[in-house]
Amino acid sequence: MKKHFILGYGSLINSRSRAVTGRTGEVIPVKVTGFKRYWSVMSPDFGMSSVAVVAQEDAACNGVLVEVPAEELPSFDQREAGYQRVEIPAERMHTYCGRELPEGQIWIYQANRIVNPTPVCPIALSYADVILAGCFEHGEAFAYEFLEQTYGWHHPLVNDRQQPRYPRVQPELHEDIDKLNTMVAKVAKLSTDELSLSYHVLIRSSVSHGGSDQ
Repeated sequence: MKKHFILGYGSLINSRSRAVTGRTGEVIPVKVTGFKRYWSVMSPDFGMSSVAVVAQEDAACNGVLVEVPAEELPSFDQREAGYQRVEIPAERMHTYCGRELPEGQIWIYQANRIVNPTPVCPIALSYADVILAGCFEHGEAFAYEFLEQTYGWHHPLVNDRQQPRYPRVQPELHEDIDKLNTMVAKVAKLSTDELSLSYHVLIRSSVSHGGSDQ
């Protein structure tokens, strides 16, 4: 039976975030050539921007190659609505550990075009944090590469940690908040006070009000 792999380059890098959608197997950190990653408004209904790749021959970005059972692909297609799932050749993959790539069909979700973030659909820290926390699973150097290989950080960005626009696995992120702030400070024009608004406050507030829907 042919194996299927998805090249995750955004929130799919985060193992907890992937688990929300479906079962996955082997995970290999890789760099893919021929694609450039941007911040982009994928739908105004989201109220935030996402990361998206478009084909560009002289570009590259990091991500993770994730084994996905064939029966789980529709769930990931639904998660990535607005993107196109296209097959890419293994020759575009380069692993970080020097290991051989497994045999199988490799997919990536790409955008037709890039729409720059706006004040209405800005870059949301609640989403960026999930990605960076996933990058930490493969080392801080991997997270720095994500920052360097993602374009559009100069567009509008908001700290929405107390009311996440991307409410997925945020409660677990407070453990990494200092590292996340160090990373975000390198690319975001946010003051120390703005960065200090964190999930710590959200968690304490949820407890004091007797629970949360997150």
